Amino acid sequence: MTMKFKSVIALLFIVGAYAPVAYAENLAVEVAELRALLMETRRDYEDRISDLETRLASAEQLASGAKRDASEAFEIAEQTAIDQSSSTSAANTFNPALGAVLSGRYGSVDEAWEEIPGFQPAGEIGTGESGFALGEAEINLKANVDDRFFGNLTFAIADEEGEVEVELEEAWLQTAGLPAGITVTGGRLFSATGYINGFHRHTDDFADRPLPYQAFFGGQYVVDGLQARWIAPTPLLFELGAELNWGSGFPAAGEADSSPGAYTLFAKLGGDVGVSHSWQLGISWLSADALERGDTATFSGDSELAVADFVWKWAPHGNSVQRNLKLQGEYFSRSESGVFDGLVYDGDQTGWYLQGVWQFTPRWRLGLRHDVVDADNGPLLVGTQLEDPGRSSSRDSLMLDWSPSEFSRLRLQYTNDQVLADTGQQWLLQYIMSLGAHGAHAF
Repeated sequence: MTMKFKSVIALLFIVGAYAPVAYAENLAVEVAELRALLMETRRDYEDRISDLETRLASAEQLASGAKRDASEAFEIAEQTAIDQSSSTSAANTFNPALGAVLSGRYGSVDEAWEEIPGFQPAGEIGTGESGFALGEAEINLKANVDDRFFGNLTFAIADEEGEVEVELEEAWLQTAGLPAGITVTGGRLFSATGYINGFHRHTDDFADRPLPYQAFFGGQYVVDGLQARWIAPTPLLFELGAELNWGSGFPAAGEADSSPGAYTLFAKLGGDVGVSHSWQLGISWLSADALERGDTATFSGDSELAVADFVWKWAPHGNSVQRNLKLQGEYFSRSESGVFDGLVYDGDQTGWYLQGVWQFTPRWRLGLRHDVVDADNGPLLVGTQLEDPGRSSSRDSLMLDWSPSEFSRLRLQYTNDQVLADTGQQWLLQYIMSLGAHGAHAF
């Protein structure tokens, strides 16, 4: 082995022995640096957490003080309100809510009518005459009688050919708090037959009632008697009801003794579809005994009427203030048999209407309605009020109304009228103004 080769071997041994030592020294330096960085980071986070805890404690102290101040202020305000109202609250607890509704209209009527061909006239029906007409002034009082009963009184004041007439529209008492979803109402009340019959006329979406209501009810069917309702404890609205009528509201007539002269059975089903849609279906059946019903020509016999109705309402996200849409319709079918004006009478009549009302912007609404009635009374009544006209009576109405507030409304309505043989055009400008208390309306 040469000297040169020995030198190379020695050098390799030296390098091999020194490399681990150098690596260990570098690793120790790196570990020390990482440990120092970790300690610095820990001190920084501890300082931040300490600062946050100090700020949190300060905020909690301020919030506690504000809550205490608010509670004290609320107690002072509440006690002040109690002190101010203590002398009058007891006296006002059972005072009735008093309200009034004023309405009137100006009309331009081509062909005026007060009777519908094929139907016995009754109540307040027809187009009215051209010119200004002061409608009814409706006065309403309602209040709790006590914790068991609620009372309502409504009467109308009207000018009939220069004479002031006062008509009692409603006078009823209603139970409060009966178990099992039962409500009983007694007195004079609007029947639940059909959909809009239970509403006052100033709440209608058009200036006049649909033809079926005029033909079958004389505008509105009123019950003097009892009404019972039961609402089932179900997710959907499910309501059953019955009425007993001892009065003479059209289509009933005559004086009932111990037994009612008419009764009604009705059912309603309704619910929501999402948050923007709601609906209701209804069906009702009215059976009435008529005794000398009518003024010039009278009818005595049985009257059976079935009504089916539906309502669909839409409002974006359930908010009807900005925009909303309501579609509704009803179908009427009546069968009567007996004696009319001394003649044997066995007839059938039908009628229906469909309408839609769209609130396209706050306070403004647009509505369209089509209503039809038809009579099939047989050939024996030629020359009487019930003579078959040989055609249906129908109308098409378009309305636009503006409501500056929930207490006032102005309405313009155009009607293409085909009730009579000659087609007539009608323009109506109507105002409806509410004064005082006025409760919310049903669905």
